[in-house]
Amino acid sequence: MAATHSEYRGYLRNDLEAGQHRFHPVQHSEPTYRPLLFGTLAVMGLLQVASSVAILLHLTGYLQEVDLSTAPHRPIEEVQTEPVLNALRDTRKKGRCKTPKESLPSAHLPIRAHQEYSKKGEPKAITIDWDEEHGYRQRMGYQKGKLLVMESGFYYIYAKTCFRYYKYIPEDSSQTGVPPVDVSNTQLIQYVYHESIKQNSKAAVLMKTGSTMRWNNTSYNMYCAQQGRGVRLDEGDTLFVNVSNAWMLDPEGEGTYFGAIKLGN
Repeated sequence: MAATHSEYRGYLRNDLEAGQHRFHPVQHSEPTYRPLLFGTLAVMGLLQVASSVAILLHLTGYLQEVDLSTAPHRPIEEVQTEPVLNALRDTRKKGRCKTPKESLPSAHLPIRAHQEYSKKGEPKAITIDWDEEHGYRQRMGYQKGKLLVMESGFYYIYAKTCFRYYKYIPEDSSQTGVPPVDVSNTQLIQYVYHESIKQNSKAAVLMKTGSTMRWNNTSYNMYCAQQGRGVRLDEGDTLFVNVSNAWMLDPEGEGTYFGAIKLGN
């Protein structure tokens, strides 16, 4: 019986030792499985980030492709910059401001004051003489009331004439016997003529305007005629203005003037 009890205790001791041997590998395996778990989670996280980035890049590329397909004329934005660059290049070549030689041919002439015209009231048209000193000319000539074209091209021609009349009663009674001019039925006509060098300087009416005025002898009267148009002119052509009843012309340059400017070739 004692032997049997000793054998039983020995069996229990061997069983506990065997259990301890079986339990120790589990304790040693815990540190090994934990890094593996963390590594697996880290790899999965990296894969998820990579997949998200790949999807984002794919979507971005897709959107860009759609944008290009829906806007086939997008390269025009680059073409539109060429005029700006060309303008800058031209500015560098030509300078910031034009010199008088680069200005377009033009002229503006006011009426020459203190001109003596007959007061007989004749309707015959007379050429107006213009004031060079108080006007200006650029690459255009002038002689005896006529503008001379020095460069062929398309020009805009304009003219304005103002007529006025006021009966002046002098204080000297000796001049009261002078009969007044009849202005009750006065034709005030303005003509702009063009002499073509190709037609042997034959004058032709370029523009015409005016009116027949019924004015009062005892009050101040005024009438203005203005006109303008574009016309093709050749080098050597001339332009001039004729008016009827020139003795009624307003002598102030703000009211009566004549000019031309080249618009292009």
